Amino acid sequence: MLTRVLSWCLFGLGSTGALAAMKSEAVAYRLGYTDMAGVLVFDDATDTKRPGLLMVPNWYGVNDGQVEKAKAIAGSKYVIFIADVYGTSVRPTNNEEAGKAAGGMYQDRSVLRQRARAALDAFKGKATDAPIDLNRLGAIGFCFGGATVLELARDGIELAGIASFHGNLGADPKWPVTSIKTPILAMNGADDTYVPAEQISAFTNEMQGAGADFQFVNFGGAVHCFAEPDANSPGCLYNERAAKRGFQMMNNFFDDAFAKH
Repeated sequence: MLTRVLSWCLFGLGSTGALAAMKSEAVAYRLGYTDMAGVLVFDDATDTKRPGLLMVPNWYGVNDGQVEKAKAIAGSKYVIFIADVYGTSVRPTNNEEAGKAAGGMYQDRSVLRQRARAALDAFKGKATDAPIDLNRLGAIGFCFGGATVLELARDGIELAGIASFHGNLGADPKWPVTSIKTPILAMNGADDTYVPAEQISAFTNEMQGAGADFQFVNFGGAVHCFAEPDANSPGCLYNERAAKRGFQMMNNFFDDAFAKH
Protein backbone atom coordinates (compact mmCIF):
# COMPACT_ATOMS: atom_id res chain seq x y z
CA MET A 1 0.00 0.00 0.00
CA LEU A 2 2.81 2.42 0.91
CA THR A 3 4.51 2.01 -2.47
CA ARG A 4 1.22 2.39 -4.37
CA VAL A 5 0.32 5.60 -2.53
CA LEU A 6 3.75 7.15 -2.97
CA SER A 7 3.93 6.10 -6.58
CA TRP A 8 0.62 7.84 -7.22
CA CYS A 9 1.86 10.98 -5.46
CA LEU A 10 5.02 11.00 -7.53
CA PHE A 11 3.42 9.98 -10.83
CA GLY A 12 4.20 12.52 -13.50
CA LEU A 13 6.71 14.32 -11.30
CA GLY A 14 9.74 12.72 -12.88
CA SER A 15 10.64 10.36 -10.05
CA THR A 16 8.83 7.15 -10.84
CA GLY A 17 10.26 4.34 -12.91
CA ALA A 18 9.66 0.64 -13.37
CA LEU A 19 9.41 -0.50 -9.78
CA ALA A 20 10.03 -4.07 -10.89
CA ALA A 21 13.60 -3.02 -11.67
CA MET A 22 14.19 -1.48 -8.26
CA LYS A 23 17.08 -2.92 -6.30
CA SER A 24 17.66 -2.62 -2.57
CA GLU A 25 20.89 -3.65 -0.90
CA ALA A 26 21.81 -3.64 2.79
CA VAL A 27 25.07 -1.79 3.41
CA ALA A 28 27.01 -2.37 6.64
CA TYR A 29 29.28 0.35 7.95
CA ARG A 30 30.75 1.41 11.26
CA LEU A 31 31.43 4.55 13.28
CA GLY A 32 33.65 4.02 16.29
CA TYR A 33 32.20 1.06 18.15
CA THR A 34 28.74 1.37 16.60
CA ASP A 35 27.69 -1.00 13.83
CA MET A 36 25.25 0.46 11.34
CA ALA A 37 23.31 -0.86 8.37
CA GLY A 38 21.76 1.40 5.76
CA VAL A 39 20.02 0.44 2.54
CA LEU A 40 21.02 1.40 -0.99
CA VAL A 41 18.07 1.75 -3.40
CA PHE A 42 18.13 2.31 -7.15
CA ASP A 43 16.68 1.25 -10.47
CA ASP A 44 19.21 -1.17 -11.97
CA ALA A 45 17.51 -1.34 -15.37
CA THR A 46 20.08 1.18 -16.56
CA ASP A 47 23.65 1.99 -15.53
CA THR A 48 23.29 5.69 -16.36
CA LYS A 49 24.74 7.74 -13.54
CA ARG A 50 22.20 9.84 -11.67
CA PRO A 51 22.03 12.12 -8.61
CA GLY A 52 22.29 10.58 -5.17
CA LEU A 53 20.06 11.39 -2.21
CA LEU A 54 20.89 10.51 1.37
CA MET A 55 17.52 9.78 3.01
CA VAL A 56 17.16 9.94 6.78
CA PRO A 57 13.91 8.22 7.78
CA ASN A 58 11.46 9.16 10.51
CA TRP A 59 11.97 8.22 14.15
CA TYR A 60 11.36 4.53 13.44
CA GLY A 61 14.62 4.42 11.52
CA VAL A 62 15.47 1.85 8.86
CA ASN A 63 12.63 -0.58 8.16
CA ASP A 64 10.76 -2.17 5.26
CA GLY A 65 8.34 0.73 4.97
CA GLN A 66 11.18 3.20 4.52
CA VAL A 67 12.73 0.99 1.85
CA GLU A 68 9.44 1.04 -0.06
CA LYS A 69 9.27 4.80 0.30
CA ALA A 70 12.83 5.14 -1.02
CA LYS A 71 11.99 2.98 -4.02
CA ALA A 72 8.98 5.14 -4.90
CA ILE A 73 10.98 8.36 -4.56
CA ALA A 74 14.06 7.09 -6.39
CA GLY A 75 12.39 5.69 -9.49
CA SER A 76 14.83 6.04 -12.36
CA LYS A 77 15.79 9.57 -11.29
CA TYR A 78 17.84 9.11 -8.10
CA VAL A 79 20.00 6.65 -6.25
CA ILE A 80 18.97 6.72 -2.58
CA PHE A 81 20.81 5.63 0.54
CA ILE A 82 18.70 5.18 3.67
CA ALA A 83 20.81 6.27 6.62
CA ASP A 84 20.99 4.36 9.88
CA VAL A 85 21.70 6.89 12.62
CA TYR A 86 20.69 4.63 15.51
CA GLY A 87 22.95 1.63 14.91
CA THR A 88 21.93 -1.96 14.23
CA SER A 89 21.06 -2.66 17.87
CA VAL A 90 18.24 -0.07 17.81
CA ARG A 91 15.22 -0.84 15.65
CA PRO A 92 12.10 0.75 17.20
CA THR A 93 8.82 -1.13 16.87
CA ASN A 94 6.47 1.32 18.61
CA ASN A 95 6.17 5.03 19.37
CA GLU A 96 7.65 4.68 22.85
CA GLU A 97 10.79 3.00 21.55
CA ALA A 98 11.04 5.43 18.64
CA GLY A 99 10.67 8.43 20.92
CA LYS A 100 13.40 7.15 23.21
CA ALA A 101 15.75 6.51 20.30
CA ALA A 102 15.16 9.89 18.65
CA GLY A 103 15.28 11.71 21.98
CA GLY A 104 18.70 10.25 22.68
CA MET A 105 19.96 11.61 19.38
CA TYR A 106 18.53 15.06 20.05
CA GLN A 107 20.37 15.14 23.37
CA ASP A 108 23.75 15.07 21.61
CA ARG A 109 23.64 16.74 18.22
CA SER A 110 27.36 16.07 17.71
CA VAL A 111 26.71 12.31 17.67
CA LEU A 112 23.72 12.78 15.38
CA ARG A 113 25.79 14.80 12.95
CA GLN A 114 28.65 12.30 13.02
CA ARG A 115 26.32 9.42 12.27
CA ALA A 116 24.64 11.28 9.43
CA ARG A 117 28.05 12.04 7.95
CA ALA A 118 29.06 8.39 8.38
CA ALA A 119 26.00 7.39 6.36
CA LEU A 120 26.95 9.87 3.65
CA ASP A 121 30.47 8.43 3.53
CA ALA A 122 29.07 4.91 3.25
CA PHE A 123 26.83 6.11 0.43
CA LYS A 124 29.76 7.63 -1.45
CA GLY A 125 31.66 4.39 -0.99
CA LYS A 126 29.06 2.57 -3.07
CA ALA A 127 29.76 4.64 -6.19
CA THR A 128 31.71 1.73 -7.67
CA ASP A 129 28.68 -0.57 -7.33
CA ALA A 130 25.80 1.77 -8.12
CA PRO A 131 25.24 4.50 -10.75
CA ILE A 132 25.80 7.43 -8.37
CA ASP A 133 26.95 10.77 -9.73
CA LEU A 134 29.17 11.92 -6.88
CA ASN A 135 29.11 15.46 -8.23
CA ARG A 136 25.36 15.65 -7.61
CA LEU A 137 24.51 14.69 -4.05
CA GLY A 138 21.71 15.87 -1.80
CA ALA A 139 19.86 14.84 1.34
CA ILE A 140 16.23 14.46 2.34
CA GLY A 141 14.58 13.60 5.64
CA PHE A 142 11.16 13.00 7.16
CA CYS A 143 10.10 14.10 10.69
CA PHE A 144 13.11 13.17 12.86
CA GLY A 145 15.00 12.62 9.61
CA GLY A 146 14.08 16.12 8.47
CA ALA A 147 15.60 17.51 11.65
CA THR A 148 18.69 15.36 11.07
CA VAL A 149 19.39 16.66 7.56
CA LEU A 150 19.01 20.21 8.89
CA GLU A 151 21.71 19.32 11.42
CA LEU A 152 23.95 18.31 8.51
CA ALA A 153 23.45 21.79 7.06
CA ARG A 154 24.22 23.38 10.41
CA ASP A 155 27.36 21.25 10.60
CA GLY A 156 28.70 22.88 7.44
CA ILE A 157 28.09 20.07 4.97
CA GLU A 158 28.39 21.06 1.31
CA LEU A 159 25.80 19.31 -0.85
CA ALA A 160 23.73 20.39 -3.83
CA GLY A 161 20.68 20.70 -1.60
CA ILE A 162 18.84 19.51 1.50
CA ALA A 163 15.06 19.00 1.72
CA SER A 164 13.24 18.51 5.02
CA PHE A 165 9.69 17.17 5.19
CA HIS A 166 7.85 18.13 8.42
CA GLY A 167 11.10 18.10 10.41
CA ASN A 168 11.66 19.71 13.78
CA LEU A 169 13.27 23.10 13.12
CA GLY A 170 14.74 23.72 16.57
CA ALA A 171 18.46 24.24 16.97
CA ASP A 172 20.60 23.33 19.97
CA PRO A 173 22.11 26.55 21.40
CA LYS A 174 25.22 24.56 22.33
CA TRP A 175 25.96 24.32 18.62
CA PRO A 176 25.63 27.84 17.17
CA VAL A 177 25.75 28.21 13.39
CA THR A 178 27.99 30.74 11.69
CA SER A 179 27.36 29.88 8.04
CA ILE A 180 25.35 27.38 6.00
CA LYS A 181 26.82 26.22 2.70
CA THR A 182 24.00 24.05 1.32
CA PRO A 183 20.69 25.31 -0.09
CA ILE A 184 17.72 24.25 2.04
CA LEU A 185 14.07 23.52 1.34
CA ALA A 186 12.11 23.14 4.59
CA MET A 187 8.49 22.00 4.20
CA ASN A 188 6.06 22.21 7.08
CA GLY A 189 2.39 21.65 7.83
CA ALA A 190 0.75 24.97 8.69
CA ASP A 191 -1.31 23.22 11.39
CA ASP A 192 1.62 21.24 12.83
CA THR A 193 1.35 21.55 16.61
CA TYR A 194 4.84 20.07 17.04
CA VAL A 195 6.38 23.04 15.23
CA PRO A 196 5.07 26.20 16.93
CA ALA A 197 5.28 29.68 15.44
CA GLU A 198 8.13 30.56 17.79
CA GLN A 199 10.23 27.71 16.38
CA ILE A 200 9.53 28.81 12.83
CA SER A 201 10.52 32.39 13.66
CA ALA A 202 13.73 31.23 15.35
CA PHE A 203 14.57 29.01 12.37
CA THR A 204 14.03 31.87 9.93
CA ASN A 205 16.26 34.16 11.98
CA GLU A 206 18.89 31.44 12.24
CA MET A 207 18.93 30.84 8.49
CA GLN A 208 19.10 34.53 7.70
CA GLY A 209 21.88 35.06 10.23
CA ALA A 210 23.86 32.21 8.69
CA GLY A 211 23.47 33.61 5.18
CA ALA A 212 21.63 30.49 4.05
CA ASP A 213 20.00 29.98 0.67
CA PHE A 214 16.77 28.65 2.11
CA GLN A 215 13.07 28.27 1.39
CA PHE A 216 10.44 27.65 4.03
CA VAL A 217 7.03 26.40 2.88
CA ASN A 218 3.86 26.02 4.97
CA PHE A 219 1.16 23.72 3.57
CA GLY A 220 -2.30 24.83 4.63
CA GLY A 221 -4.44 22.21 6.35
CA ALA A 222 -1.50 19.85 6.89
CA VAL A 223 -0.15 18.64 10.22
CA HIS A 224 2.95 16.69 11.20
CA CYS A 225 3.76 13.58 9.09
CA PHE A 226 1.90 14.93 6.05
CA ALA A 227 4.24 13.04 3.67
CA GLU A 228 4.02 9.71 5.54
CA PRO A 229 1.36 7.55 3.80
CA ASP A 230 0.93 5.29 6.83
CA ALA A 231 0.51 8.14 9.35
CA ASN A 232 -3.02 8.13 10.75
CA SER A 233 -3.19 9.59 14.24
CA PRO A 234 -4.20 12.98 15.66
CA GLY A 235 -1.45 15.50 15.02
CA CYS A 236 0.48 13.08 12.79
CA LEU A 237 -1.56 12.50 9.65
CA TYR A 238 -0.92 11.88 5.97
CA ASN A 239 -2.18 14.66 3.69
CA GLU A 240 -2.35 13.63 0.03
CA ARG A 241 -2.49 17.18 -1.31
CA ALA A 242 0.44 18.43 0.74
CA ALA A 243 2.48 15.29 0.03
CA LYS A 244 2.01 15.59 -3.73
CA ARG A 245 2.94 19.26 -3.70
CA GLY A 246 5.86 18.58 -1.38
CA PHE A 247 7.38 15.93 -3.63
CA GLN A 248 6.84 18.18 -6.64
CA MET A 249 8.70 20.98 -4.84
CA MET A 250 11.44 18.58 -3.82
CA ASN A 251 11.98 17.44 -7.41
CA ASN A 252 11.97 21.00 -8.73
CA PHE A 253 14.36 22.06 -5.98
CA PHE A 254 16.83 19.30 -6.80
CA ASP A 255 16.46 19.78 -10.56
CA ASP A 256 17.62 23.34 -10.05
CA ALA A 257 20.32 22.43 -7.52
CA PHE A 258 21.81 19.61 -9.59
CA ALA A 259 21.81 21.72 -12.76
CA LYS A 260 24.42 23.91 -11.05
CA HIS A 261 26.77 20.97 -10.41
